[in-house]
Amino acid sequence: MSDEQRLTQTQKRILIIALVPLFMSLLSVSIINVVLPAISTTIGASSSELQWVLTGYALSFGVVLVAAGRAGDVFGRGQLFVIGVGLFGLSSLISGLAPDPLVLNLARVLMGLGSGLLNPQVVGLLQQYFQGPQRGRAFGLMGTVVGVSVAIGPVLGGVLIAVFGDDLGWRAAFLVNVPFAVLSLLLARKWLPASAWRAIVDDGDDPAVRKKHDLDPIGTILLGLGVLLILLPFVESSGGWVVWLVLPLGLATIAGWVRWERSYSARGRTPMVDLILFRTRSFSSGSIIITLYFMGVTSVWVLVAVYMQQGLGHTALAAGMIGLPAALLSAVSADLSGRFVFQIGRKLVVWGILTCLAGLVTTIGVVWLLTLGIGSEWWMLATLSLIGIAQGMVISPNQTLTLQEVPLRYAGSAGGVLQTGQRIGTSIGLAIMTALAFAVVAASDWDAAMIWSFAAISVVVILAGFVGLTEIRRGRSA
Repeated sequence: MSDEQRLTQTQKRILIIALVPLFMSLLSVSIINVVLPAISTTIGASSSELQWVLTGYALSFGVVLVAAGRAGDVFGRGQLFVIGVGLFGLSSLISGLAPDPLVLNLARVLMGLGSGLLNPQVVGLLQQYFQGPQRGRAFGLMGTVVGVSVAIGPVLGGVLIAVFGDDLGWRAAFLVNVPFAVLSLLLARKWLPASAWRAIVDDGDDPAVRKKHDLDPIGTILLGLGVLLILLPFVESSGGWVVWLVLPLGLATIAGWVRWERSYSARGRTPMVDLILFRTRSFSSGSIIITLYFMGVTSVWVLVAVYMQQGLGHTALAAGMIGLPAALLSAVSADLSGRFVFQIGRKLVVWGILTCLAGLVTTIGVVWLLTLGIGSEWWMLATLSLIGIAQGMVISPNQTLTLQEVPLRYAGSAGGVLQTGQRIGTSIGLAIMTALAFAVVAASDWDAAMIWSFAAISVVVILAGFVGLTEIRRGRSA
């Protein structure tokens, strides 16, 4: 390891403080699909109530990301981080002890709020305390945490159900968060530097400048409402055509938010998101790339899990295991990519997208061979591993490069924008790709559904690669 990448004791402590609760918040996403059947049988949750176990978390998580990032910039990231971790831990405790579906769903909404509060602070802290190659390594370790949490979640959920039974097993999936949340709170109070608890303002901490910094409450409400209205029809698509009527209203609300932010800035105030950020090519291109990438690739793991169980008759644990090598390789490639991201630049992201495309195409090939009676579905262990490697090459390096030119005072809100794009891309992609798959199943079978849905995902991934190539060409001509 080069001296430029070597971390100080304070930086190592910040990574522990930040990445442990991040790991738990992501684990709570990947573990939930495995324990949903147990929740249904033990507390009598209906299909719509089970849907809201997922939906409530997704909506509250996505709605507060940018506002939480901005609040961390204004009031200090330490305060928002502690509040987020505390809320996440408390709601995990309530979820694990929930006597009925109503309490569980309310607790899941609070858990989503806690995750939405703490996630932008993690990005902001890494921006604040790591520079240059150290920042690339820090975001690479963050990508490793993401990969491991995705890998362990389904397997851990299956193990908890097998060891403790349905009732105690699904409750343990939530209660496991509590001791880690308590530990994170204690370490944050002890190890976070004093500067993490103070506001990030313009150079020199000019008092006149500080007065201009506020939460932009109107902008906060408009953006939160707009994101909610855009996400709602995609995460609650089972509500029928009526729910889609809110989508145009959500787009209009976002347009109103843009106008408000411009006028707010023109009056000399500091907006929630300074729209001038989108004039920075690295930020705007990176935001589009990751939104498109999540719109496509997130659906892969859901479709594979359903295909393995409903299409091929495997158990939930087997369905989770087929993605384990991919997730572990994602963790390794994220760490390695973080070490070389500044030497290679956006080309690394494009190479990752091409690797992902190779994994998608070869997976289509495996399924096609199965229709001919050739080969085995377990060949997907290899093809999906290419997608796992690609995840590590795309997500963390893209985040590092996208935030590279963002001023520190906007690190939290910019990170929130980036993560909101991920949430919107994920929700839209899941709705479209799963709808396509089930439509093909109704007309044909699961083999055809996999081929057509993976082909559609490939198209979206190609679009993300095109954006990356365009930015590289612009960089050469600049």
